[in-house]
Amino acid sequence: MENEQYKIHFPFSVFIMMLGDYRIETIPDAEFRLDGGAMFGVVPRVVWERAAPPDELNRIRLQMNCLFVETPSDKILIETGMGEKWNEKQAGIYGINRSQTFAHSLFEKTGYQSEDITIVVNTHLHFDHCGGNTIKNESGETMPQFPNARYFVSENEFNHAVNPTERDRVSYVSENWEAVQKSGQLELKPGVYQIINGITMTEMRGHNGTMQTVKIESGGEILYSFSDLIPTTHHISLPWIMSYDLFPLETLANKKKLLPQAVAENWLCLFYHDFETPLCRLKEIDGKLKAIKF
Repeated sequence: MENEQYKIHFPFSVFIMMLGDYRIETIPDAEFRLDGGAMFGVVPRVVWERAAPPDELNRIRLQMNCLFVETPSDKILIETGMGEKWNEKQAGIYGINRSQTFAHSLFEKTGYQSEDITIVVNTHLHFDHCGGNTIKNESGETMPQFPNARYFVSENEFNHAVNPTERDRVSYVSENWEAVQKSGQLELKPGVYQIINGITMTEMRGHNGTMQTVKIESGGEILYSFSDLIPTTHHISLPWIMSYDLFPLETLANKKKLLPQAVAENWLCLFYHDFETPLCRLKEIDGKLKAIKF
């Protein structure tokens, strides 16, 4: 990739990162924590704790790394993080550590306000991916955080979100989408579709049956966001699969299909929950996949 970073002048110092003709930025939402055993499935703690040291409650540090894409016609936000509607008890359970609002982080990284976003996309509707779709106003009413945006989610995922199983019901919080639906901003999409030319959403079974991954192609470059199929760089190892996954063997099959392609085609990879290396390339070194920080 040539000229991947260009320095520009906003009211603060930032760097513009280009993928072909598209500007991209990762927007961190907040740190949170989940049980390490649940995050790594059958992998023993004595193995995974070397990669992700747990706290006293056996929780590991995670992040939500939302993706901003600017094209000549649109300002696109893929995922919106945990959101800011949590009470003290809920924040304690998940160890949510927020240094600033998402709107502040968005402006800090891109120079744009929430009102400037034209398209919001959710790979699925688990609370840690769509919690920032909505916010509460001064009256305590829930409203869309991005008032001028079209919100995209697959119809299959939406149908599952409003009728989840007992196993994954806790992951779906309806206040993250109801106000968007009521405002007429929600658009239900097929299992495979293009957000715009060159940005493709593809249904990928594993984490659940209807989650989607994101492939951005521009100027001969590819960025691929695995969403929760491969949530962190630790999970590039084939047997490291979350216990949260409804279809773990399909997670395994899709990892076997996608990871060699990522290496062969030198994809820029986004690992949504990675705390340290969310954006990287993958290289095979001594027979093992390694994440090379971008």
